[in-house]
Amino acid sequence: MILRPLIPLALAVSLVVSSCSSIGDKKTGDGKISTIANTGYRSPYYAWPARRNPDIGLPSYFTKSIGVSHSRGLTNQPYIAMTFDDGPHAKNTPRLLDILRQRNIKATFYVIGKNVDMYPYLTRRIVAEGHEIGNHTYTHRNLKRLSDAQVISEMSRTRTSIVKATGVQPRTMRPPYGALYQRQREMILNKFGYPTIMWAVDPRDWQRPGVSVVRSRILSDTTNGAIVLAHDLHAPTVDAMPSTLDGLLAKGFKFVTVSQLLNQKAARSR
Repeated sequence: MILRPLIPLALAVSLVVSSCSSIGDKKTGDGKISTIANTGYRSPYYAWPARRNPDIGLPSYFTKSIGVSHSRGLTNQPYIAMTFDDGPHAKNTPRLLDILRQRNIKATFYVIGKNVDMYPYLTRRIVAEGHEIGNHTYTHRNLKRLSDAQVISEMSRTRTSIVKATGVQPRTMRPPYGALYQRQREMILNKFGYPTIMWAVDPRDWQRPGVSVVRSRILSDTTNGAIVLAHDLHAPTVDAMPSTLDGLLAKGFKFVTVSQLLNQKAARSR
């Protein structure tokens, strides 16, 4: 078997577009465009991951009674949640979504409201591909330094942006820098129904330690029920994801969303 060489997805798309515009589209007598088969284009070859996350049908419903703050799910089951902060990013997020889709992994994206307004189509793609959206404020300010009214505004503006772009309500929040007083967490839960989501694993990718270090920290620190923090804002983090996710799958972990982890905790407490 002869394998065709890998080519970037963007180039593949441009080849399709250019080929279809010159070969596949033909004007009919009434001036309309008729699309015909383009036999001159062949799909590029792409290597497929050795492992894929199984289809997981766990429910994601929970109420305010779940509690104020969470950094992990249950520890007696191999479910974990990958979370990505600070997007969507014009270049990194699409690349990350491709990586996740290849592995059938559903993640949770804590998006910044102003980025959602800049890239609503990317936010729609996140939701369309089965991922969860969380509220990460509108301007990524330290919430400990803001008044209650300012905190509520940050939450409200981001919620409005997400709903406008996707039609979906965020159900959890993550404070920038992890900075949020307990009183503020309780206020946000009572007003918006958002539990505060922290993390059990932090590879400190924002320090840009390198692909291998990010991968090593996540693989060594992740245990059952872990919520893993990462940032699709940083290209090296996305570079680290294929081998990191494959390594986690090889260890037997199964990927779910944050809300699915919370639902399991709620069910356990009943």
